[in-house]
Parts: sequence; C-alpha cells; structure tokens
Amino acid sequence: MCRLSAREVPSCAGRAHGRSPATVESYRFHRRKGRAETVFVAWRDLKFAKGRFALMGAVVVLITLLVGLLSGLTAGLGRQNVSAITSLPADRIAFRAPGGGQDLSYSHSTVTERQWRRWSEAPGVESAEPLGITTTRATAGDRSAGVCAFGVRPGSRLAPDGGRISDSGAVLSTAAAEDLGVEDGDSFTLAGQRLRVAAVRGDAHFSHTPVIWTSLDTWRRIAPPTGTGDGEGEGPAATVIALNTASGADVAATDRQAGTRTVTVDESLSAIGSYASENGSLQLMRGFLFAISALVVGAFFTVWTIQRSGDVAVLKALGAPTSGLLKDALGQAVVLLVGGTLLGTGLAAALGAAVAGSAVPFLLTPATVLLPAAVTILLGVLGAALSVRRITSVDPLTALGNVR
Repeated sequence: MCRLSAREVPSCAGRAHGRSPATVESYRFHRRKGRAETVFVAWRDLKFAKGRFALMGAVVVLITLLVGLLSGLTAGLGRQNVSAITSLPADRIAFRAPGGGQDLSYSHSTVTERQWRRWSEAPGVESAEPLGITTTRATAGDRSAGVCAFGVRPGSRLAPDGGRISDSGAVLSTAAAEDLGVEDGDSFTLAGQRLRVAAVRGDAHFSHTPVIWTSLDTWRRIAPPTGTGDGEGEGPAATVIALNTASGADVAATDRQAGTRTVTVDESLSAIGSYASENGSLQLMRGFLFAISALVVGAFFTVWTIQRSGDVAVLKALGAPTSGLLKDALGQAVVLLVGGTLLGTGLAAALGAAVAGSAVPFLLTPATVLLPAAVTILLGVLGAALSVRRITSVDPLTALGNVR
C-alpha cells in the first residue's frame, strides 16, 4: 500500500493507472504566493504522445487542405458564372416584371424601349443603359467556341473599351479570344454575323461562357429578342437595364410606372439559372467540412480528456486550479489546430497557385485561403472547449481512491 504524502501521490497514482511514475511526475508544480500552478503540462503531453497528436494533426491538415481547395474552387466557379455582371459599372438591374409569381431570370427577361426611356428620365437615375444578353456560338477559321453576346450601345460604359464597339466591330474577353485564336484586327463570325475584333479586354464570363461585347443592333440581329407590344417604343429592346441611381431615386415608384422589377447587382445573381444551385451545393459541402473538422477535433480531445482523468485528479489533489487545467488543455488544442491548419493552408495555396492559370477555375485570394483557415481554427477550438469541460467535473479524491 502506498503512503499518501504529497510527494508520493504522483508516484502511487502513476502505478495505479499503469504508467511510470516519471510520466505522472512530469506534471510539475511551483508555488507562488501560496497557490499551485501547472508548468509545461501541455508540452509534456505533446512530447509523451507524439504519435497520437501527429495522427490528429495529419487529420487537421487534410481537412484544412480540402476546405481550402473547395473554397478556391467555389470562388473560381462563381466568378466564371457571374463576373460579367458583377463587373458592370452599375448598382441596380431592372428586369421586366415577371408574371404569375415567377422568379427573375436573365434568360426570360425582355425590356422595351419605352421602359428604358422611362428609367432614363426618372428622377434620381444618373444613367440607364440597355443590356442585351444571349448565348450563341462564334467561329474563326476552323475553331469555334460557345460564347455569350452582350449587346450595348456604342460608347457605353458597360463594356470595356466601349468606344471601339460598332456594328462591325466587337470587344472580346481574353478567354473568348484565346478560344477562337484571334487578336486585334482579326475577323470572326458570331451567329452568322461577320465581325472584326476591335479589342481584347478583360476576363468577363457569364454562366461559364466567355463574353463578347457587341452593339445592340448586332445583338438584335444575332438573337432577335421576343416580347409583346404593338405601339411605338413597345418593341423589345434589350434583356435588362443597368442603372446607376442616386440616394433620392424612388425605385419602387418607377418600377410600377415602367412595369419592371429592380434589384441590386448582387441580388440579380440569383437570376442566373446555374449560379444559385451550383453555388449553394458547393457552399453546403464546405459547411459540412467545417462541421466535420469541429466534430473530429472535439471527439479526439474528448477521448484524450477521459484517458487523462486520473492525471487531472492528481493535479487537482496537489492544488492545481481548474481554470489552469482548462487553459492547459485548450492550449494543446490551439497548438495542434494552428500547426495543422497552417500546414494545410500552405499546401492548399501551393496547389491553388499551380492550377490557377490552367483550365481549372480556381481563385486564389486571401478570402479563399485565410478566411477558411480562421474558421477551421475557431470551430476546432470550440469543439475542443466543449470536450475538455469534463475536466471541471473530475474529483481530486479519485487520485486517493485509486491507490488504496
């Protein structure tokens, strides 16, 4: 039977739990102003159980790598879906008001000249530009590609280098020019219309297709818009109206007068058919990865805390405060999470940089790399905090009962 002196409790507890006395005595104490404090407990655990913590660290690295890659892919796919809209120098988009409770849609909207003029004359509207959108095919020599034709008025601010747009000239995005193998001054055919490359500017995409900016008249010849209205100015003129409004603009009143529905540029993204479902699915996958990281870290530290309950009882019996033990356990979690997340983030950034210039739509920015890493650490610490709270319920008398 072991004596229960303060010096011998660690040794006896160590034999009772099947560990060497040196392992338990590695939890050292020093007294300051009559209060016992733990020193190096977390670091001793990390050194003592290197295999377990290395395995858990590898899991954190892999989860962070997956979250980082998925975040970059989600942002890249989203940009390839909506960049032509988000880059417009406008703050609102006016659609033809859908009937029968239908949702807004770029593919179904058709605005008339009368509606455009109503908006251009409305108080508080600084600019109103008609914009036609249709998907078609372009060919140049023996090469062809699916493109999205954006029709604007010549000289419009909506298009990059809009002053070069004419009935015979178009501005191509970089991706469209590369797909067709054309440069400035070359000729190509867009849905049967012979055009000249007036300029190659920007990297605009709409619904995963590169954009070609044409004049409105050319756009109407390419894909005559459908619509109703028999009076003058009632014929279809464009797909939507891009607006710049001042603070005093009464958008709701003008919508009622013009028969339109106006939303912000960001809100209009849901009117792109593939964007909402695609982005929602990818965001859901990323959310599940965040939840899995918190559950895995929480499960690991739950098991680890249960295994350490005898040692925690010894520390409490020797005067270690519960708050100190909690900080010690959370410190282990923070070290593990920060180390694994930094390594996983570095790998994700390296792989993202390697594929960013290829056909893979990967977007490498601080928002797609650092933000997921911060969320992973935060959720991991939260999961660890919920698991190590068991320390508060450990009874120090356990250290005495186990050595009888």
